Amino acid sequence: MTAIDPVAGFDRHSPPDPTLIDACVHCGFCLATCPSYRILGTEADSPRGRIYLMDAINNGEAPLAAVANHFDTCLGCLACVTTCPSGVQYDKLISATRAQVQRNYPRAPVARLFRQFIFQTLPYPNRLRPLLLPLWLYQRLGLAALERRVGGLTRLLPKPLAAMYAMLPPLSAASFRDTYPTVIPAQGKRRGRVGVILGCVQRLFLPEVNDATIAVLSANGFDVVVPPQQGCCGALPHHQGEEAQAQALARRMIDCFAAAAVDNVLINASGCGHTLKEYHHLLAQDPDYGDRARHFVAKVDDVQVFLATKGLVTPLHPLSDRPLTLVYQDACHMIHGQKIRLEPRQLLRQIPQVQLREPIDAALCCGSAGVYNIFQPEVAAELGRQKVRNLLNTRPDVIVSANVGCSVQLKRHLQDQGSRVPVYHPMQLLERSIRGQPLPLGEV
Repeated sequence: MTAIDPVAGFDRHSPPDPTLIDACVHCGFCLATCPSYRILGTEADSPRGRIYLMDAINNGEAPLAAVANHFDTCLGCLACVTTCPSGVQYDKLISATRAQVQRNYPRAPVARLFRQFIFQTLPYPNRLRPLLLPLWLYQRLGLAALERRVGGLTRLLPKPLAAMYAMLPPLSAASFRDTYPTVIPAQGKRRGRVGVILGCVQRLFLPEVNDATIAVLSANGFDVVVPPQQGCCGALPHHQGEEAQAQALARRMIDCFAAAAVDNVLINASGCGHTLKEYHHLLAQDPDYGDRARHFVAKVDDVQVFLATKGLVTPLHPLSDRPLTLVYQDACHMIHGQKIRLEPRQLLRQIPQVQLREPIDAALCCGSAGVYNIFQPEVAAELGRQKVRNLLNTRPDVIVSANVGCSVQLKRHLQDQGSRVPVYHPMQLLERSIRGQPLPLGEV
């Protein structure tokens, strides 16, 4: 175990880099774009304030235990990285700090056990499925709908468990099995061979997104490889400072695609995509996986960027008998983490009779942020309400989101606000357009 510095409060294993800390000139540009500062309104819950605290801990001027909660309130949305005129690498600073907090901050026993439960279940589909089975039956019997009308169960649960329950989307039989063959052949002229990452949460909560992604790639001439042994990419633990677990999951992901012989490794969830592209940093000190991680990262691409670059070769058909208004929700780890904004819109505009609108505050986090909406439910809920209001103000027929966490968060708050506007992944819309299958009239 790494020794804790009795003065600084951080241990000596990769504390926040003082050079990166010194790059912050405390101008305050980050305040306007920081979601936690917007809701909480305290300097210590802003990027600038957290950098002050990192520096104070490094210099022995503040104990970690007294200020750790301010690092917990950070969503890790990286909006401040986009905004900062000085180029402060806050993403690296908060990542290093969260790992320090996880190792060295003595959380209350209940909180510690709950975190262990989250990180030992959510990233492992085969562990999570048995826990979801009674909830699926609960939904199938109509008890979930009854509970929503009565509102009794969530009032009896502790806040984190109530938040988890509120986020639970409708489950289907597909949530309890992975039905893909290892290789799905290309249709028509073969253009390449790609691997697809299913995700840990997405394959259970939104399996239809993976179905659509594979169908779109196959229809556009790509053999699709789905290694059956793949697991979580490590994004969920990585974003919360669970460094060792994230590294172990990253190694497993690299191993499972090593023999796949693919040209590209594609991901359809932005939070996962950001972490996958960081494997060379996550495993930089690993003598066995450092080079392998760099080679793997060179193949990783977001599926929307990949298709926008390669081009669609399959004809697209209208999704409705009238012009359809879409509003695209920019996931934080897409727009701020991966700097991807244009390609999803380019793909959507290729669907006939589609009109694309832009919401105000498009770059503001929806409050999902991995498992933030479980650990910080009040802040997350207010951000979710704001995001949904801004999206609905564009009067859309459909909301489009390319991240599983965002989709679940949006659906929950759309329901709370009494809206029937559906949320789709771009791959779902493309797949319907390829098949010439209009959206259900009741949803539009």
